[in-house]
Amino acid sequence: MLTSPSNALCSSPHFWPIRRSRLFPSRNFSRYHHSGGGKLCSLSLPSARSGASRLSVRALVRPDDVSDDADSVGGDGTLAFPNHISVKIPFGNREILVETGLMGRQASSAVTVTDGETIVYTSVCLAEVPSEPSDFLPLYVHYQERFSAVGRTSGGFFKREGRTKDHEVLICRLIDRPLRPTMPKGFYHETQILSWVLSYDGLHAPDALAVTSAGIAVALSEVPNSKAIAAVRVGLIGGEFIVNPTVKEMEESQLDLFIAGTDTAILTIEGYSNFLPEEMLVQAVKVGQDAVQATCIAIEALAKKHGKAKMFDAIRLPPPELYKHVKELAGEELTKALQIKSKIPRRKAISSLEEKVLTILTEKGYVIDEEAFGTIEAQPELLEDEDEDEEVVPEGEVDQGDVHIRPIPRKPIPLLFSEVDVKLVFKEVSSKLLRRRIVEGGRRSDGRTLDGIRPINSRCGLLPRAHGSSLFTRGETQALAVVTLGDKQMAQRIDNLEGNDEYKRFYLQYTFPPSSVGEVGRIGAPSRREVGHGTLAERALETILPSDDDFPYTIRVESTITESNGSSSMASVCGGCLALQDAGVPVKCSVAGIAMGMVWDTEELGGDGSPLILSDITGAEDASGDMDFKVAGNEDGVTAFQMDIKVGGITLQIMEKALIQAKAGRRHILAEMAKCSPPPMLSLSKYAPLILIMKVHPSKVYSLIGSGGKKVKSIIEDSGVEAIDMQDDGTVKIMANDTASLERAKSIISGLTMVPAVGDIYRNCEIKSMAPYGAFVEIAPGREGLCHISELSGEWLAKPEDAFQVGDRIDVKLIEVNEKGQLRLSVRALLPESETDKDSQKPPPTGDSIREKGPPRKYVNAASRDRAAAGASRVASGDELVLKKKDVRRASAGDKPAKSNSNEEERSSLVNGEATIS
Repeated sequence: MLTSPSNALCSSPHFWPIRRSRLFPSRNFSRYHHSGGGKLCSLSLPSARSGASRLSVRALVRPDDVSDDADSVGGDGTLAFPNHISVKIPFGNREILVETGLMGRQASSAVTVTDGETIVYTSVCLAEVPSEPSDFLPLYVHYQERFSAVGRTSGGFFKREGRTKDHEVLICRLIDRPLRPTMPKGFYHETQILSWVLSYDGLHAPDALAVTSAGIAVALSEVPNSKAIAAVRVGLIGGEFIVNPTVKEMEESQLDLFIAGTDTAILTIEGYSNFLPEEMLVQAVKVGQDAVQATCIAIEALAKKHGKAKMFDAIRLPPPELYKHVKELAGEELTKALQIKSKIPRRKAISSLEEKVLTILTEKGYVIDEEAFGTIEAQPELLEDEDEDEEVVPEGEVDQGDVHIRPIPRKPIPLLFSEVDVKLVFKEVSSKLLRRRIVEGGRRSDGRTLDGIRPINSRCGLLPRAHGSSLFTRGETQALAVVTLGDKQMAQRIDNLEGNDEYKRFYLQYTFPPSSVGEVGRIGAPSRREVGHGTLAERALETILPSDDDFPYTIRVESTITESNGSSSMASVCGGCLALQDAGVPVKCSVAGIAMGMVWDTEELGGDGSPLILSDITGAEDASGDMDFKVAGNEDGVTAFQMDIKVGGITLQIMEKALIQAKAGRRHILAEMAKCSPPPMLSLSKYAPLILIMKVHPSKVYSLIGSGGKKVKSIIEDSGVEAIDMQDDGTVKIMANDTASLERAKSIISGLTMVPAVGDIYRNCEIKSMAPYGAFVEIAPGREGLCHISELSGEWLAKPEDAFQVGDRIDVKLIEVNEKGQLRLSVRALLPESETDKDSQKPPPTGDSIREKGPPRKYVNAASRDRAAAGASRVASGDELVLKKKDVRRASAGDKPAKSNSNEEERSSLVNGEATIS
């Protein structure tokens, strides 16, 4: 918008020239002209062609006395932000900067929160029209880490952020879960929270900051939440609990605890640890709760001063009379249906009863078809009596504008309820009856006590071709876990803001098909729930895995839920642990997981007011209960945990009680897992790949890789292995499907990386190729040296083929290693001294030199002397020399004195440590 003449387009000091207009493609414009003055300015665009008509554009400049309600302009023409607020609030052991009113002013609220140089922007928007009533709050959270926050661009063709990554999904869940308990029932306006990381310094993690930023934005918005929330991270470093440690400090931490809550209660905790005892976990939560409390108090003060009015009038609850009708119609039958032990029959009975109640209320006229008769608000008008009379007033006796109606008693109008309201009330009544049965009778729907665990059955080795498999069943919850082993190429690549490629050598993928609950549903990409449950189970198992040096495999666990009635993520922990053992992974110990529940308001249900803790909750107890607390670990400590609260929050005392009861449940489950039949194999499957680790000198890594990877590819092709992975520190991992190819690759790499010493002797070495100046001999797989023609024999040779051929095997001695690492070998050095006369290596003299120096000298070797003794004919003078030279060549080719005739064991052995690896 043009706000003043000084800011108007016509007063701009210059314009960018363009060559072609998209609006007028047939015209070419080379420059702009403008004429100012008054309230109107003209932009003249002359044509580049002479004689063409001129196009004129006029823009109306905004009067000085008109201003936007949201904007104000300073005296210098700059845009001001009168509602810009900037405050600092406590955030653990430091302060964060909160700003609002500068960005996103058209949203219900928008804030930027800064910690160090990490900046998170969060906005909250609401739909103007409420959606249809539902038992689930229409809250949508989207969190995204922009690569521009670290000065990078996203990979791929489009060079922009794509679908939400798994770790972003986890943070979306961290934002969503603590906000829901603070939202009132009956608020159906769709609410969307967008959170973006705009800047990241690599030190201050954005996840807890994003949750706190969302809590601030919701507190300042019109959303009628009951309490402000905040979140912090707690680490255990050097035996001390630290709030909001840096990313670098977390690398040394024994605990990663994420906690969110209000100024009075805990709403969510999540994290993992290295077998941390329950007592220390409670201490860590106490430290985190104190930090959250200080932040929430500051947020509440900020919202009270600068927040918008809350939309409490938008809350729509079912009429109280409807609860009475539903209880009268379904009370007794519903109580009996809730006592059915099996999930599917119980669900069908409850669903049938719900339809029955809805039908009865419809027949009695309490439920109306909204599609046929319009909205509920308009229904009373349809029931008014048509014969209702107005008072007849004589003309002239009524003041202008007044209408007097005679009060006539109306017939009672039955209250009309929507079908959705009936279903919501029926569900709430079912939940209260289920909770009351637990509180009054101390028994649950399947007959268990509060701390009872469902029957457990487990077996391993179901899938013969898989590297490891198990089937874990607990009640009506069942998980099929499958383990696959591989090399680094199977590792999961993580693209993060740090910029360094991160590879996960262990990951668990959780799948929850609709068939697990007997339903028909969509099959596609993993849902947010599946990503969250899989990560929780993955963290629980990661602590028990061996190090990469002890077990150099990439491990993938696939957990498919085949039946579900609560605690499916914890069933994945138990089944995954058994499958790892069946695959031969040397785990440190066995771990198990359990889900804990709670009934909070026991006093109104006939109890003494103290909350009841439930062990191994079912799906109905999760939906009707007030807590879902998942804890995984061994008999002594906790490895992973996650808690969601559906009420206003819990205290530390309740959480400590739940942890102690969960520990007893884990011990029972571990004892049942030990009875697994058939038991885990505890050894590698014959179908699992073999991995050999070698250490070479770091300087030899490049020579193994070769230019463009040619060398390592040739090693893989020649040996028949599956893959070879090399690291900068000299670690070489070879993966193969059989031992023979593994040994071949090991031999080749040993030969290429060995450090030969002068004087080493190599037996039974193959001649790989010939050159006019000598033969190239392979002293070890992939390692060759040159045996010069002068070193091939004790006699003079015109060419190497006179003594040996390609493919012959000979014994050689290393006599020199030059500056480039090239090897010089010798056969002659291994011959007896009588055969290595220096004069024998000189070329024979010509006829002229013989005549000059006297009688001719005979050039013979041992073979020629033997033939002479056997009666070989002698020829005179120069002809004899020629024949003798031919005899030498034939003897060298025929006898091959240096060729080894040792047995197979001697041929395969190398002397003087030729396989030494630096």
